[in-house]
Amino acid sequence: MGIKVKQAVIMVGGKGTRLMPLTKYKPKPVLPVLDKPCLRYLIESLAEAGIENIIMACGYRSSILADVIGDGSDLDLNIEYSYEDKPLGTAGAIKQAENRLDEVFIAANGDVFADISIEDQTDVHCLTGASVTMSLTSVGNPCEFGIARLDDSGRILEFKEKPKQEEVFSDLANAGVYVVNRSVAADIPPDTFYDLSKDLIPKLMDRGDRIQGFMLKGLWRDVGRPSDLLGVNLAMATKLYDDLSWGGKSTESTEIKKPFFLGTGSSITGSEATAAVVLDGCSVRESRITNSLIMRGCDINSARVENSIIGEGCRIYPGAEITNSVLGDGTVIKADSKMAENKVF
Repeated sequence: MGIKVKQAVIMVGGKGTRLMPLTKYKPKPVLPVLDKPCLRYLIESLAEAGIENIIMACGYRSSILADVIGDGSDLDLNIEYSYEDKPLGTAGAIKQAENRLDEVFIAANGDVFADISIEDQTDVHCLTGASVTMSLTSVGNPCEFGIARLDDSGRILEFKEKPKQEEVFSDLANAGVYVVNRSVAADIPPDTFYDLSKDLIPKLMDRGDRIQGFMLKGLWRDVGRPSDLLGVNLAMATKLYDDLSWGGKSTESTEIKKPFFLGTGSSITGSEATAAVVLDGCSVRESRITNSLIMRGCDINSARVENSIIGEGCRIYPGAEITNSVLGDGTVIKADSKMAENKVF
C-alpha cells in the first residue's frame, strides 16, 4: 500500500461544443445520465475511494456547474471551485491550483463519464515511483484518443495524441483519470494554456520521468458527442435497471424493449419504447420512442422519435416525426412536422 490520497482536481473548463445545442446554456459535466449529472458518478467514485477534498477547475458556465454539483457535503467531502479568467487547459488548471495541492493527488477530466474504482491506481502509482499514473482503457477507434504503448511493468514507453490511422500502435486509450505528483506542476508554465496529455506528459517522458499506465476498472465512456451521451445513458439503464422494476412509475399500455429507464414523475402510456431513456417529469402518450434520450420535463403526444436526443422542456405535437436529431432545451415541434438530421421539412 502507498500513501493515502485524499485530494482530487477535476478539470471542467471546456465548452462542450460538439454537444451543442445541449451545452448552449449549461456545461457538459451537468448533462444527465439517468437521474444524476454526468459528473456526479465520478465524484461518487472519488468519495468511495476516500477522497476528502475536490477542487473543481472551472471555466464555461461555472456558476451553473457550482449550483448543480454543490459543496459535496452530502457525500462527506469538500468541493471547492477554482475559476479561470481565460482557458488554461488541463495542465494549466492544475498550475493555477498549485499552492493548494497535496503531495500526491488525483486529476481527472470532468467531461468524461466515469463510474469507476480508483483505489488500486493510487497504490500502483506509489509502488512504481511514477510521476504520473495514467488510466487506460481499450477502445474501438484509437484515432479519437491519446494512445499508449506499455512495457511488461506497465510503464508507458510511447504515447501519441489522436494518431492518424497509419500511426496507430495500440488500442489502449487515455481515460483521463490520473494520479499525479505535485512536483510536476513546476514544469507547467504559469498563466498559459497547457494540456496535461498533449504537453506535460511528453515533456516528462522526454526527460526520463516514469509515466505509469493503469487499466481502468469500471464503466468509462467518452461523452464528446450526442451519440456518446445517449450511449452512456443506455449503458447505465442496462447496468442499474435491467429488471425494469419501476415501482409506482406509470408505463400503462406500453410495449417496452430494454434497455429502458423512466424517471421520477414521468409517465409513458399507449406507446412503444425500445432502447429509450425518459428522464424526470415527462409525459409520453401514444408515441414511439426508439434509441433516444428524452430529457426532463418534455411532453410528447402521438409522435415518433428515433435516434435522437430531446432537450429539457420540449413540446412535440401529434403527427411529428424526429429522426437523427438533437433538440435544444425548450424546442417546440409543431403537429405533423418532420425533422431529420436537425432540419425541419
